[in-house]
Amino acid sequence: MNHLLEIAYLLGSISFVLGLKVMGKPDTARKGNLIAAAGMGIAVAGTLFLSPEGFRLIPNLGLILGAILFGVVVGTLMAKRVQMTAMPEMVSLFNGMGGLCAALISIIEWKDILHHTSPETLPLTHYLPVIAGLIIGTVSFTGSMIAWGKLNGKIGDFRFSGQQFINAILLIAILAASYLNYSGMEASLTEPSIWFYATLGLSVIYGLFFVFPIGGADMPVVISLLNSFTGVAAACGGFLYHNNVMLMGGVLVGSAGTILTVVMCKAMNRSLMNVLIGLAGSSGGGAGKAVTGSVREVQATDVAIMMKYASKVIIVPGYGLAVAQAQHICHELENLLEAEGVTVKYAIHPVAGRMPGHMNVLLAESNVSYDKLIEMEHINPEFATTDAVLIVGANDVVNPAAKTDPTSPIYGMPILDVDQSKQVIVLKRSMKSGYAGIENELFFNAKCGMLFGDAKESLQKLVNEIKTL
Repeated sequence: MNHLLEIAYLLGSISFVLGLKVMGKPDTARKGNLIAAAGMGIAVAGTLFLSPEGFRLIPNLGLILGAILFGVVVGTLMAKRVQMTAMPEMVSLFNGMGGLCAALISIIEWKDILHHTSPETLPLTHYLPVIAGLIIGTVSFTGSMIAWGKLNGKIGDFRFSGQQFINAILLIAILAASYLNYSGMEASLTEPSIWFYATLGLSVIYGLFFVFPIGGADMPVVISLLNSFTGVAAACGGFLYHNNVMLMGGVLVGSAGTILTVVMCKAMNRSLMNVLIGLAGSSGGGAGKAVTGSVREVQATDVAIMMKYASKVIIVPGYGLAVAQAQHICHELENLLEAEGVTVKYAIHPVAGRMPGHMNVLLAESNVSYDKLIEMEHINPEFATTDAVLIVGANDVVNPAAKTDPTSPIYGMPILDVDQSKQVIVLKRSMKSGYAGIENELFFNAKCGMLFGDAKESLQKLVNEIKTL
């Protein structure tokens, strides 16, 4: 009986690892999420009703169960009502709540230390998880809230000269305040510690300054990084309370988020250090060279003929596909083309959309087969043998300036080599630039045709035209 709690935590930890493994494939991702959620349920139930001595009822059980019920209701309603275009900001919001939770745990634990610990008995190994959880959790919370505001358009970019230098100074100041707080423990146990709250305040400011200057094109990098911050903060709580399942969950989230951040940085041509000190979204390049030439506008009838008699078509989805909610009609177009003997694939850029995996989730919602979603490094060699590429709502991730213009702010960013195909068709409302704020060289390419209009309406026209051919 006295090992039931350890068994519950072991089952929870195994479920986290297994769930993360199963999430690695698109066709089993939903099952992996359910496995991990079940493991969390086991861990929570074990914490509430088990102890090393056997069964028990935790104090304030009614309040805890009420809070859990409230969170379940609110979370379910938000998840059910959220539009696919709003999914990134909901992820940021939920991630911020995790960071806030970690910061609150550190604040409560610090107050407990002030009342029950003498300076001689507080080991550094106990202090470090407290202060690390405070710093990382606070940065994650404030940064996620700014990211949420920027993604839904309520907060704009904010930059000033020397901001990266200020961010570096803030990081040093946070570490210094943390050290001074620990070195002044004897005084802080008899009166409120100024340095502890200075650390908290500086962390809030750093979280704001960290995300404020970052543009929308770099949001996938920031979201994955903030997610890893929350995981590390949760792991600190696991160290603090010697809770193995909390530690395991935090380590998995932190490590997975860090790996994903590195992948995103590579895809955006950023270094991780630049992201940490706020250089993401503020490339050293200029606005890029002026693009000359003319734009060729095409009609739905011409595009339908071109695609129907092609042997291979690659569709490149972007954020505009989500905005237009055109994923279902896009899948219908795919089915029509395949019925005509056309091979259809989807090219997925790592940072297409507003968060990692955004396009995968969007297309999976319309029942697109997972094996047709091809990542950038695998699809790029196929463009040279492709008859037509249909770009729906993507912009910067197909801009050849990333390879040809050293003065461009996106220079060096890996892109989809759509210009290598025989024909390119771009579905776009207007000639408005993407999030990088620069002109797209592809639109002026002789083999590129622009089909202007709402993406959903344009796709519907293509479907109707193909049916009548």
